[in-house]
Amino acid sequence: MSKAKVGERLPYLLGKLKAPRVLERLEQTAALAREQEWPYERFPQTLLEAEVFARDASGARMRTRHAGFPALKTLEDFDWTAQPAAEKPLVMHLAQLAWIDEQANVCFFGPPGTGKTHLAIALALKACQHGYRVAFATAQEWVSRLEAAQDRNQLEAELKRLERYHLLIVDEVGYLPLERQAANLLFALVSRRYERGSIAVTSNRGFEQWGEILGDAMVAAALIDRLVHHATMITLKGKSYRLRERGTGIAPATQPPSLRDSA
Repeated sequence: MSKAKVGERLPYLLGKLKAPRVLERLEQTAALAREQEWPYERFPQTLLEAEVFARDASGARMRTRHAGFPALKTLEDFDWTAQPAAEKPLVMHLAQLAWIDEQANVCFFGPPGTGKTHLAIALALKACQHGYRVAFATAQEWVSRLEAAQDRNQLEAELKRLERYHLLIVDEVGYLPLERQAANLLFALVSRRYERGSIAVTSNRGFEQWGEILGDAMVAAALIDRLVHHATMITLKGKSYRLRERGTGIAPATQPPSLRDSA
């Protein structure tokens, strides 16, 4: 084979393998490899690393888009000085995501505007970037979604489909009271994920008030029992970020949960 023909089929082969980044970098990387006399193994490794990195980044963007976050929040953006109760070392430990592999849960409690949803989204965004599938919705939105599935006689299928997600965010538990049937559906969601998948919950009400929120003390007790068996609790305190920005100092009252870390 003449020198002119060496590598001429590479564009075709890389196209069949659907490796466009390798093709884009092929000529430049080959020239560098010849110039620096790379070991043979380094040449394909360098090309494949670029392809894998690009695919990982693309996958993370897709998972983030499909998660349904209302906004993108990061741990770097969080004002730790304004919220010392956030227990930064604990949150940064959670950011390593071992709890998702363990099918454990995280519960954030505190007054509105203290950063509960921010931290939940930030952890979930980390999860998306590391290959985990995530879905975000408020408690009311989850209930509506399950009610619609139930009306189609597909509740079991919907719960099974949600098992494909490594992490579900249930935001704003307690902002609106739920009717008994809605509470039963929320319980079904939590119960189905027990030791099968992770949940991150945010609530402005302590557990002792969930019986009132859910309209049934027995359902609330059963839901809490499954939620906290393998869970980390973080209680935020202080004034609302949004109210502080408006120059007011009113902090809505809340009761901290009666349960702390449980694992």
